[in-house]
Amino acid sequence: MNEKFAELGAPRRIWAIAAIHGDVDRLATLHDHLASRFLVRDRIVYMGNYLGAYPGVEARHNAAVMDEILAFRAALLSKTGMEPSDIIYLRGPAEEAWQRLLRLQFAPVPLQTLDKLMASGVEAYLKLYGVSINDTKSMARAGSMAITRWTNQLRALQRMTPGHEALVCSMRRAALAQPVGSQEKTLFVPAGFDPSRPLEDQGEALWWTPATFRLSGRAQSFYSRIIRGFDSVNNGAVLDEGAVTLDAGCGRGGPLMCGSFTAAGKLSEIIAVGGQGLLESAPYEREAANDYCHTESTSIIRKSAQAVPGYEPAYRTASA
Repeated sequence: MNEKFAELGAPRRIWAIAAIHGDVDRLATLHDHLASRFLVRDRIVYMGNYLGAYPGVEARHNAAVMDEILAFRAALLSKTGMEPSDIIYLRGPAEEAWQRLLRLQFAPVPLQTLDKLMASGVEAYLKLYGVSINDTKSMARAGSMAITRWTNQLRALQRMTPGHEALVCSMRRAALAQPVGSQEKTLFVPAGFDPSRPLEDQGEALWWTPATFRLSGRAQSFYSRIIRGFDSVNNGAVLDEGAVTLDAGCGRGGPLMCGSFTAAGKLSEIIAVGGQGLLESAPYEREAANDYCHTESTSIIRKSAQAVPGYEPAYRTASA
């Protein structure tokens, strides 16, 4: 198994889920929609930034997101023919920040490093495990031995929460799909990509980069499409270019987006889950003359039963 990148092969379709940022209601609605549609030879890629550190997102919401992800994984794997490798989790900027916080004792300037990690969303993980922000800042000023003892405590908190350590350890930096007989791949990344560098040399560019997110230069020879799940400047979803952004602001007032892609990178369907359980699903087809996409004028909008108090998603009932 590649410890850095997930190889998806040539699946029938790939469901790519944008950054969730602690919005468990929209995630549950999406899961309910996908539960009956996810079939053998499908893949699902969660693209990172699962938890939120924004106003209104509480620790209980983040805990519920983790529970929801783990419950849906169990439900999918209970289906005949499903394999663990069908479900991929990418490490978003917040998850990368959490991993670096667990190694804070090795940072040359711990307090300065902590400021960067806080800006990337690590606060959500601290709140998830009940760790004081003020204590964290104080600890960053301590010596390396004290920081080591503290980071060991953080690891223990993660380990004691059922399913969390295994989930975090399974996260990959990126995922790739490749149609049979094609030299080009479809690439899924958490937040960024530097088109001037190969994937193996991206380093921090997958999470933090000043480079414009686009498919250009040497990347055009290797990839048919690059899809990311988080945009740090919150410019909204971009669906009609070689470099696709699925982040529409979930957890920050916008909908949760999910795209269905072929192994060749064609976007065949776009799903948006808004407030009050509203789910919109629209076919999305590539124009024959070029590589651009357009949304069909007719879309399906339905009020999800997830918005009804006391409703239990179908996949939970089926897996009970």
